[in-house]
Order: sequence, then C-alpha cells, then structure tokens
Amino acid sequence: MKDVIIACDFSSADAVLEFLDKFSGCERKPFVKIGMELFYAAGPDIVRKIKARGHRIFLDLKLHDIPNTVRKTMKVLSDLDVDMTNVHAGGTIEMMKAALEGLTREDGSRPMLVAVTQLTSTSEERMRGDLLIDHPIAEVIAHYAANAKEAGLDGVVCSPLEASIVKERCGREFLAVTPGIRFADAAADDQVRITTPARAREIGSDFIVVGRPITAAQDPVAAYRRCVEEFLN
Repeated sequence: MKDVIIACDFSSADAVLEFLDKFSGCERKPFVKIGMELFYAAGPDIVRKIKARGHRIFLDLKLHDIPNTVRKTMKVLSDLDVDMTNVHAGGTIEMMKAALEGLTREDGSRPMLVAVTQLTSTSEERMRGDLLIDHPIAEVIAHYAANAKEAGLDGVVCSPLEASIVKERCGREFLAVTPGIRFADAAADDQVRITTPARAREIGSDFIVVGRPITAAQDPVAAYRRCVEEFLN
C-alpha cells in the first residue's frame, strides 16, 4: 500500500493540469493531493478532472467542526470518489466517528479516512505556547492517533518523525501519512519536523506527501522518480 503522494498546491485548475501534463508519459500515474488552496479556487470539478486522468486523489481539507456539520460534509465529499480524505483529530472522537459515518456510502464502500495530529510546521514550543498543550508532542500525537483508531479511522497524518510512535501505539496496519519530506540536499522551507524519503520508509511511513521538492523542481518528473526510488525501493 505504500506510495508517494504529490502535494499539488496550485492556485488554479490550469496550473495543476499543466503540471500533471508533465507526467503523461510516466510509467505510473502519481497519487496526488488536492488541498484547500486548489479546491477553494477550482471547486469540486477539479477533483473530477484529475480523477478522469487516472490519478488517485487525497482530498486534504482537514475538516474540523461540530459532528453534524462534518457528517453532512463528508457525505457530499464521498460522491467525489476520492481515495483518501481527512479531518483534524483535535475535533474529538465523536466528530471523527461522524466523519466516518458520513463518508461511508450505502454499499459500505468509502475512501480512506485519516486524522491530522499536529501540523509539521508546529514545533513543541509553539504547541505549548500557542495552543497551551503542555504534554510532549510525541505523547500528544500518540494520544490523538489512539483516538482516531478508536473512532474507526484508517490512520493519521503526522510527521515522519512520529510514524514509529503511531505504529507502536496503534499497530502496524494503522496508516501513517507523513508530509514534511525533503531530499537530503534540499531546504527545509517552513517545515519543522522533517526527514528524507528513505528515512521515512525506515521509520514506518505508509504514504509520504511531497510538495515543493517535486512541484518546484527544475525537472518535476525526475524529482518524483527519485522520491519513488528512495521511498519504495
């Protein structure tokens, strides 16, 4: 099940489709992430267009609201036929259960559902100072992961540095989806808790989400292939 997901954080449909055109000759269609910027700019139709091209899609909207609102929203999103979507684990177990209920179709099928623990841009100092969470960040992430598992979710989004902690707490089959991936020779940008594709594989990541190291590369296809090689082989 392991795979590399390209974070297509573009501001328009034209921009993302032009980017994906570069992969038309690839031996494999990349799994892509559609985040808030693109979804809000281009609407649900961009999901349909990318899906029609044969890509798997992680719809990264990080829902966090009252359970009833999340349930109804997930019911709408389930019709888009994405392969993975998410909520914030901080929305409580009740909210995550509501998300799962809304996402599950009448025939029992549904996309993978994962919960965001702490953003990879959040350091322990910021978590303590800004969010008033006084427990160590690894302990918080493990607890949020346990809550997500109790709610019936498939896994969590966490930094690759916490993937092994999640696996220890929730089992090997519980998914660790990890952004914060950088090549060893690349800049960290605004990410704090990061590692390389190869190290993410060793630690226990199931899916790695890679944005600028691929999308901003001089040769995105080569960067994608390098990432696949380092993570999957």
